[in-house]
Amino acid sequence: MSKIMRIFPRKTRATPIDDMVRINKEPGFFDECDEAHISVAFEWDLPVAERLARQWRHVAPVKIGGPATGERSENFEPGMYIKNGYTITSRGCPNKCWFCSVWKREGTVRELPIHAGCNLLDDNILACSDDHIKAVFAMLCAQNEPVEFTGGLEAARLKEWHCVELRKMKPKQMFFAYDTPDDLEPLRMAGKLLRDAGFPKSSHALRCYVLCGWAKDTLADATNRMMETLDAGFTPMAMALRDKDGNREPEWAKFQRGWARPAIIHGRKIIKTKLDGSRKV
Repeated sequence: MSKIMRIFPRKTRATPIDDMVRINKEPGFFDECDEAHISVAFEWDLPVAERLARQWRHVAPVKIGGPATGERSENFEPGMYIKNGYTITSRGCPNKCWFCSVWKREGTVRELPIHAGCNLLDDNILACSDDHIKAVFAMLCAQNEPVEFTGGLEAARLKEWHCVELRKMKPKQMFFAYDTPDDLEPLRMAGKLLRDAGFPKSSHALRCYVLCGWAKDTLADATNRMMETLDAGFTPMAMALRDKDGNREPEWAKFQRGWARPAIIHGRKIIKTKLDGSRKV
């Protein structure tokens, strides 16, 4: 069996932590391997990956891969490039959103073998066949750790039976998305379906990525979208767009930080509700 060293330009919550992992490090005196794989998640880390490749090629043949390269991904290998506990059971998405590279890189949805995990990272699990979704849900229900859907769920594809099964899992958090204006009504409908299935409106488990910071977007408009998300029954999480170097405008970076902690966000809603009530008196 080949001895593969995996090298990452930066550490994230999903980065593996075993002995054959290095984070933005040149090879040490005792580092040995048959192959060195450099995994790049973000395009702005590609220059770092090239530097690491030059350093590690003296130890073993080097391969650079990952979403940032634009290359289509292979089958998911648990614990290889993502920490154990995370899992991917499908790749690709039928939607062609202007801000997303998934459909360009992965194409339409293709279902993969299901490996156990408690944090699902699929690009669009609800675009899969019912049989695959049911099998994935059954796997998640069997986990001993809290279930999370950090890859996201598409509100427009959410069905009543999905909500019933999701409620059985008692997930720690499920992320939806409010990226464009036409996402709002499906998000509101998803909130109603989830509440009808037993999720309380005040539940912090119902989360939503809210895109912001594009050209002509304003802080006032973005704040309004955050409040619309709260009204739909979800805790928003601001996702400010970055430029090709991975930077955000300072005002949008500050805005994103202000919409990152659920307790503070729900506190804002309580204050707004009280203010709105006082104005009606």
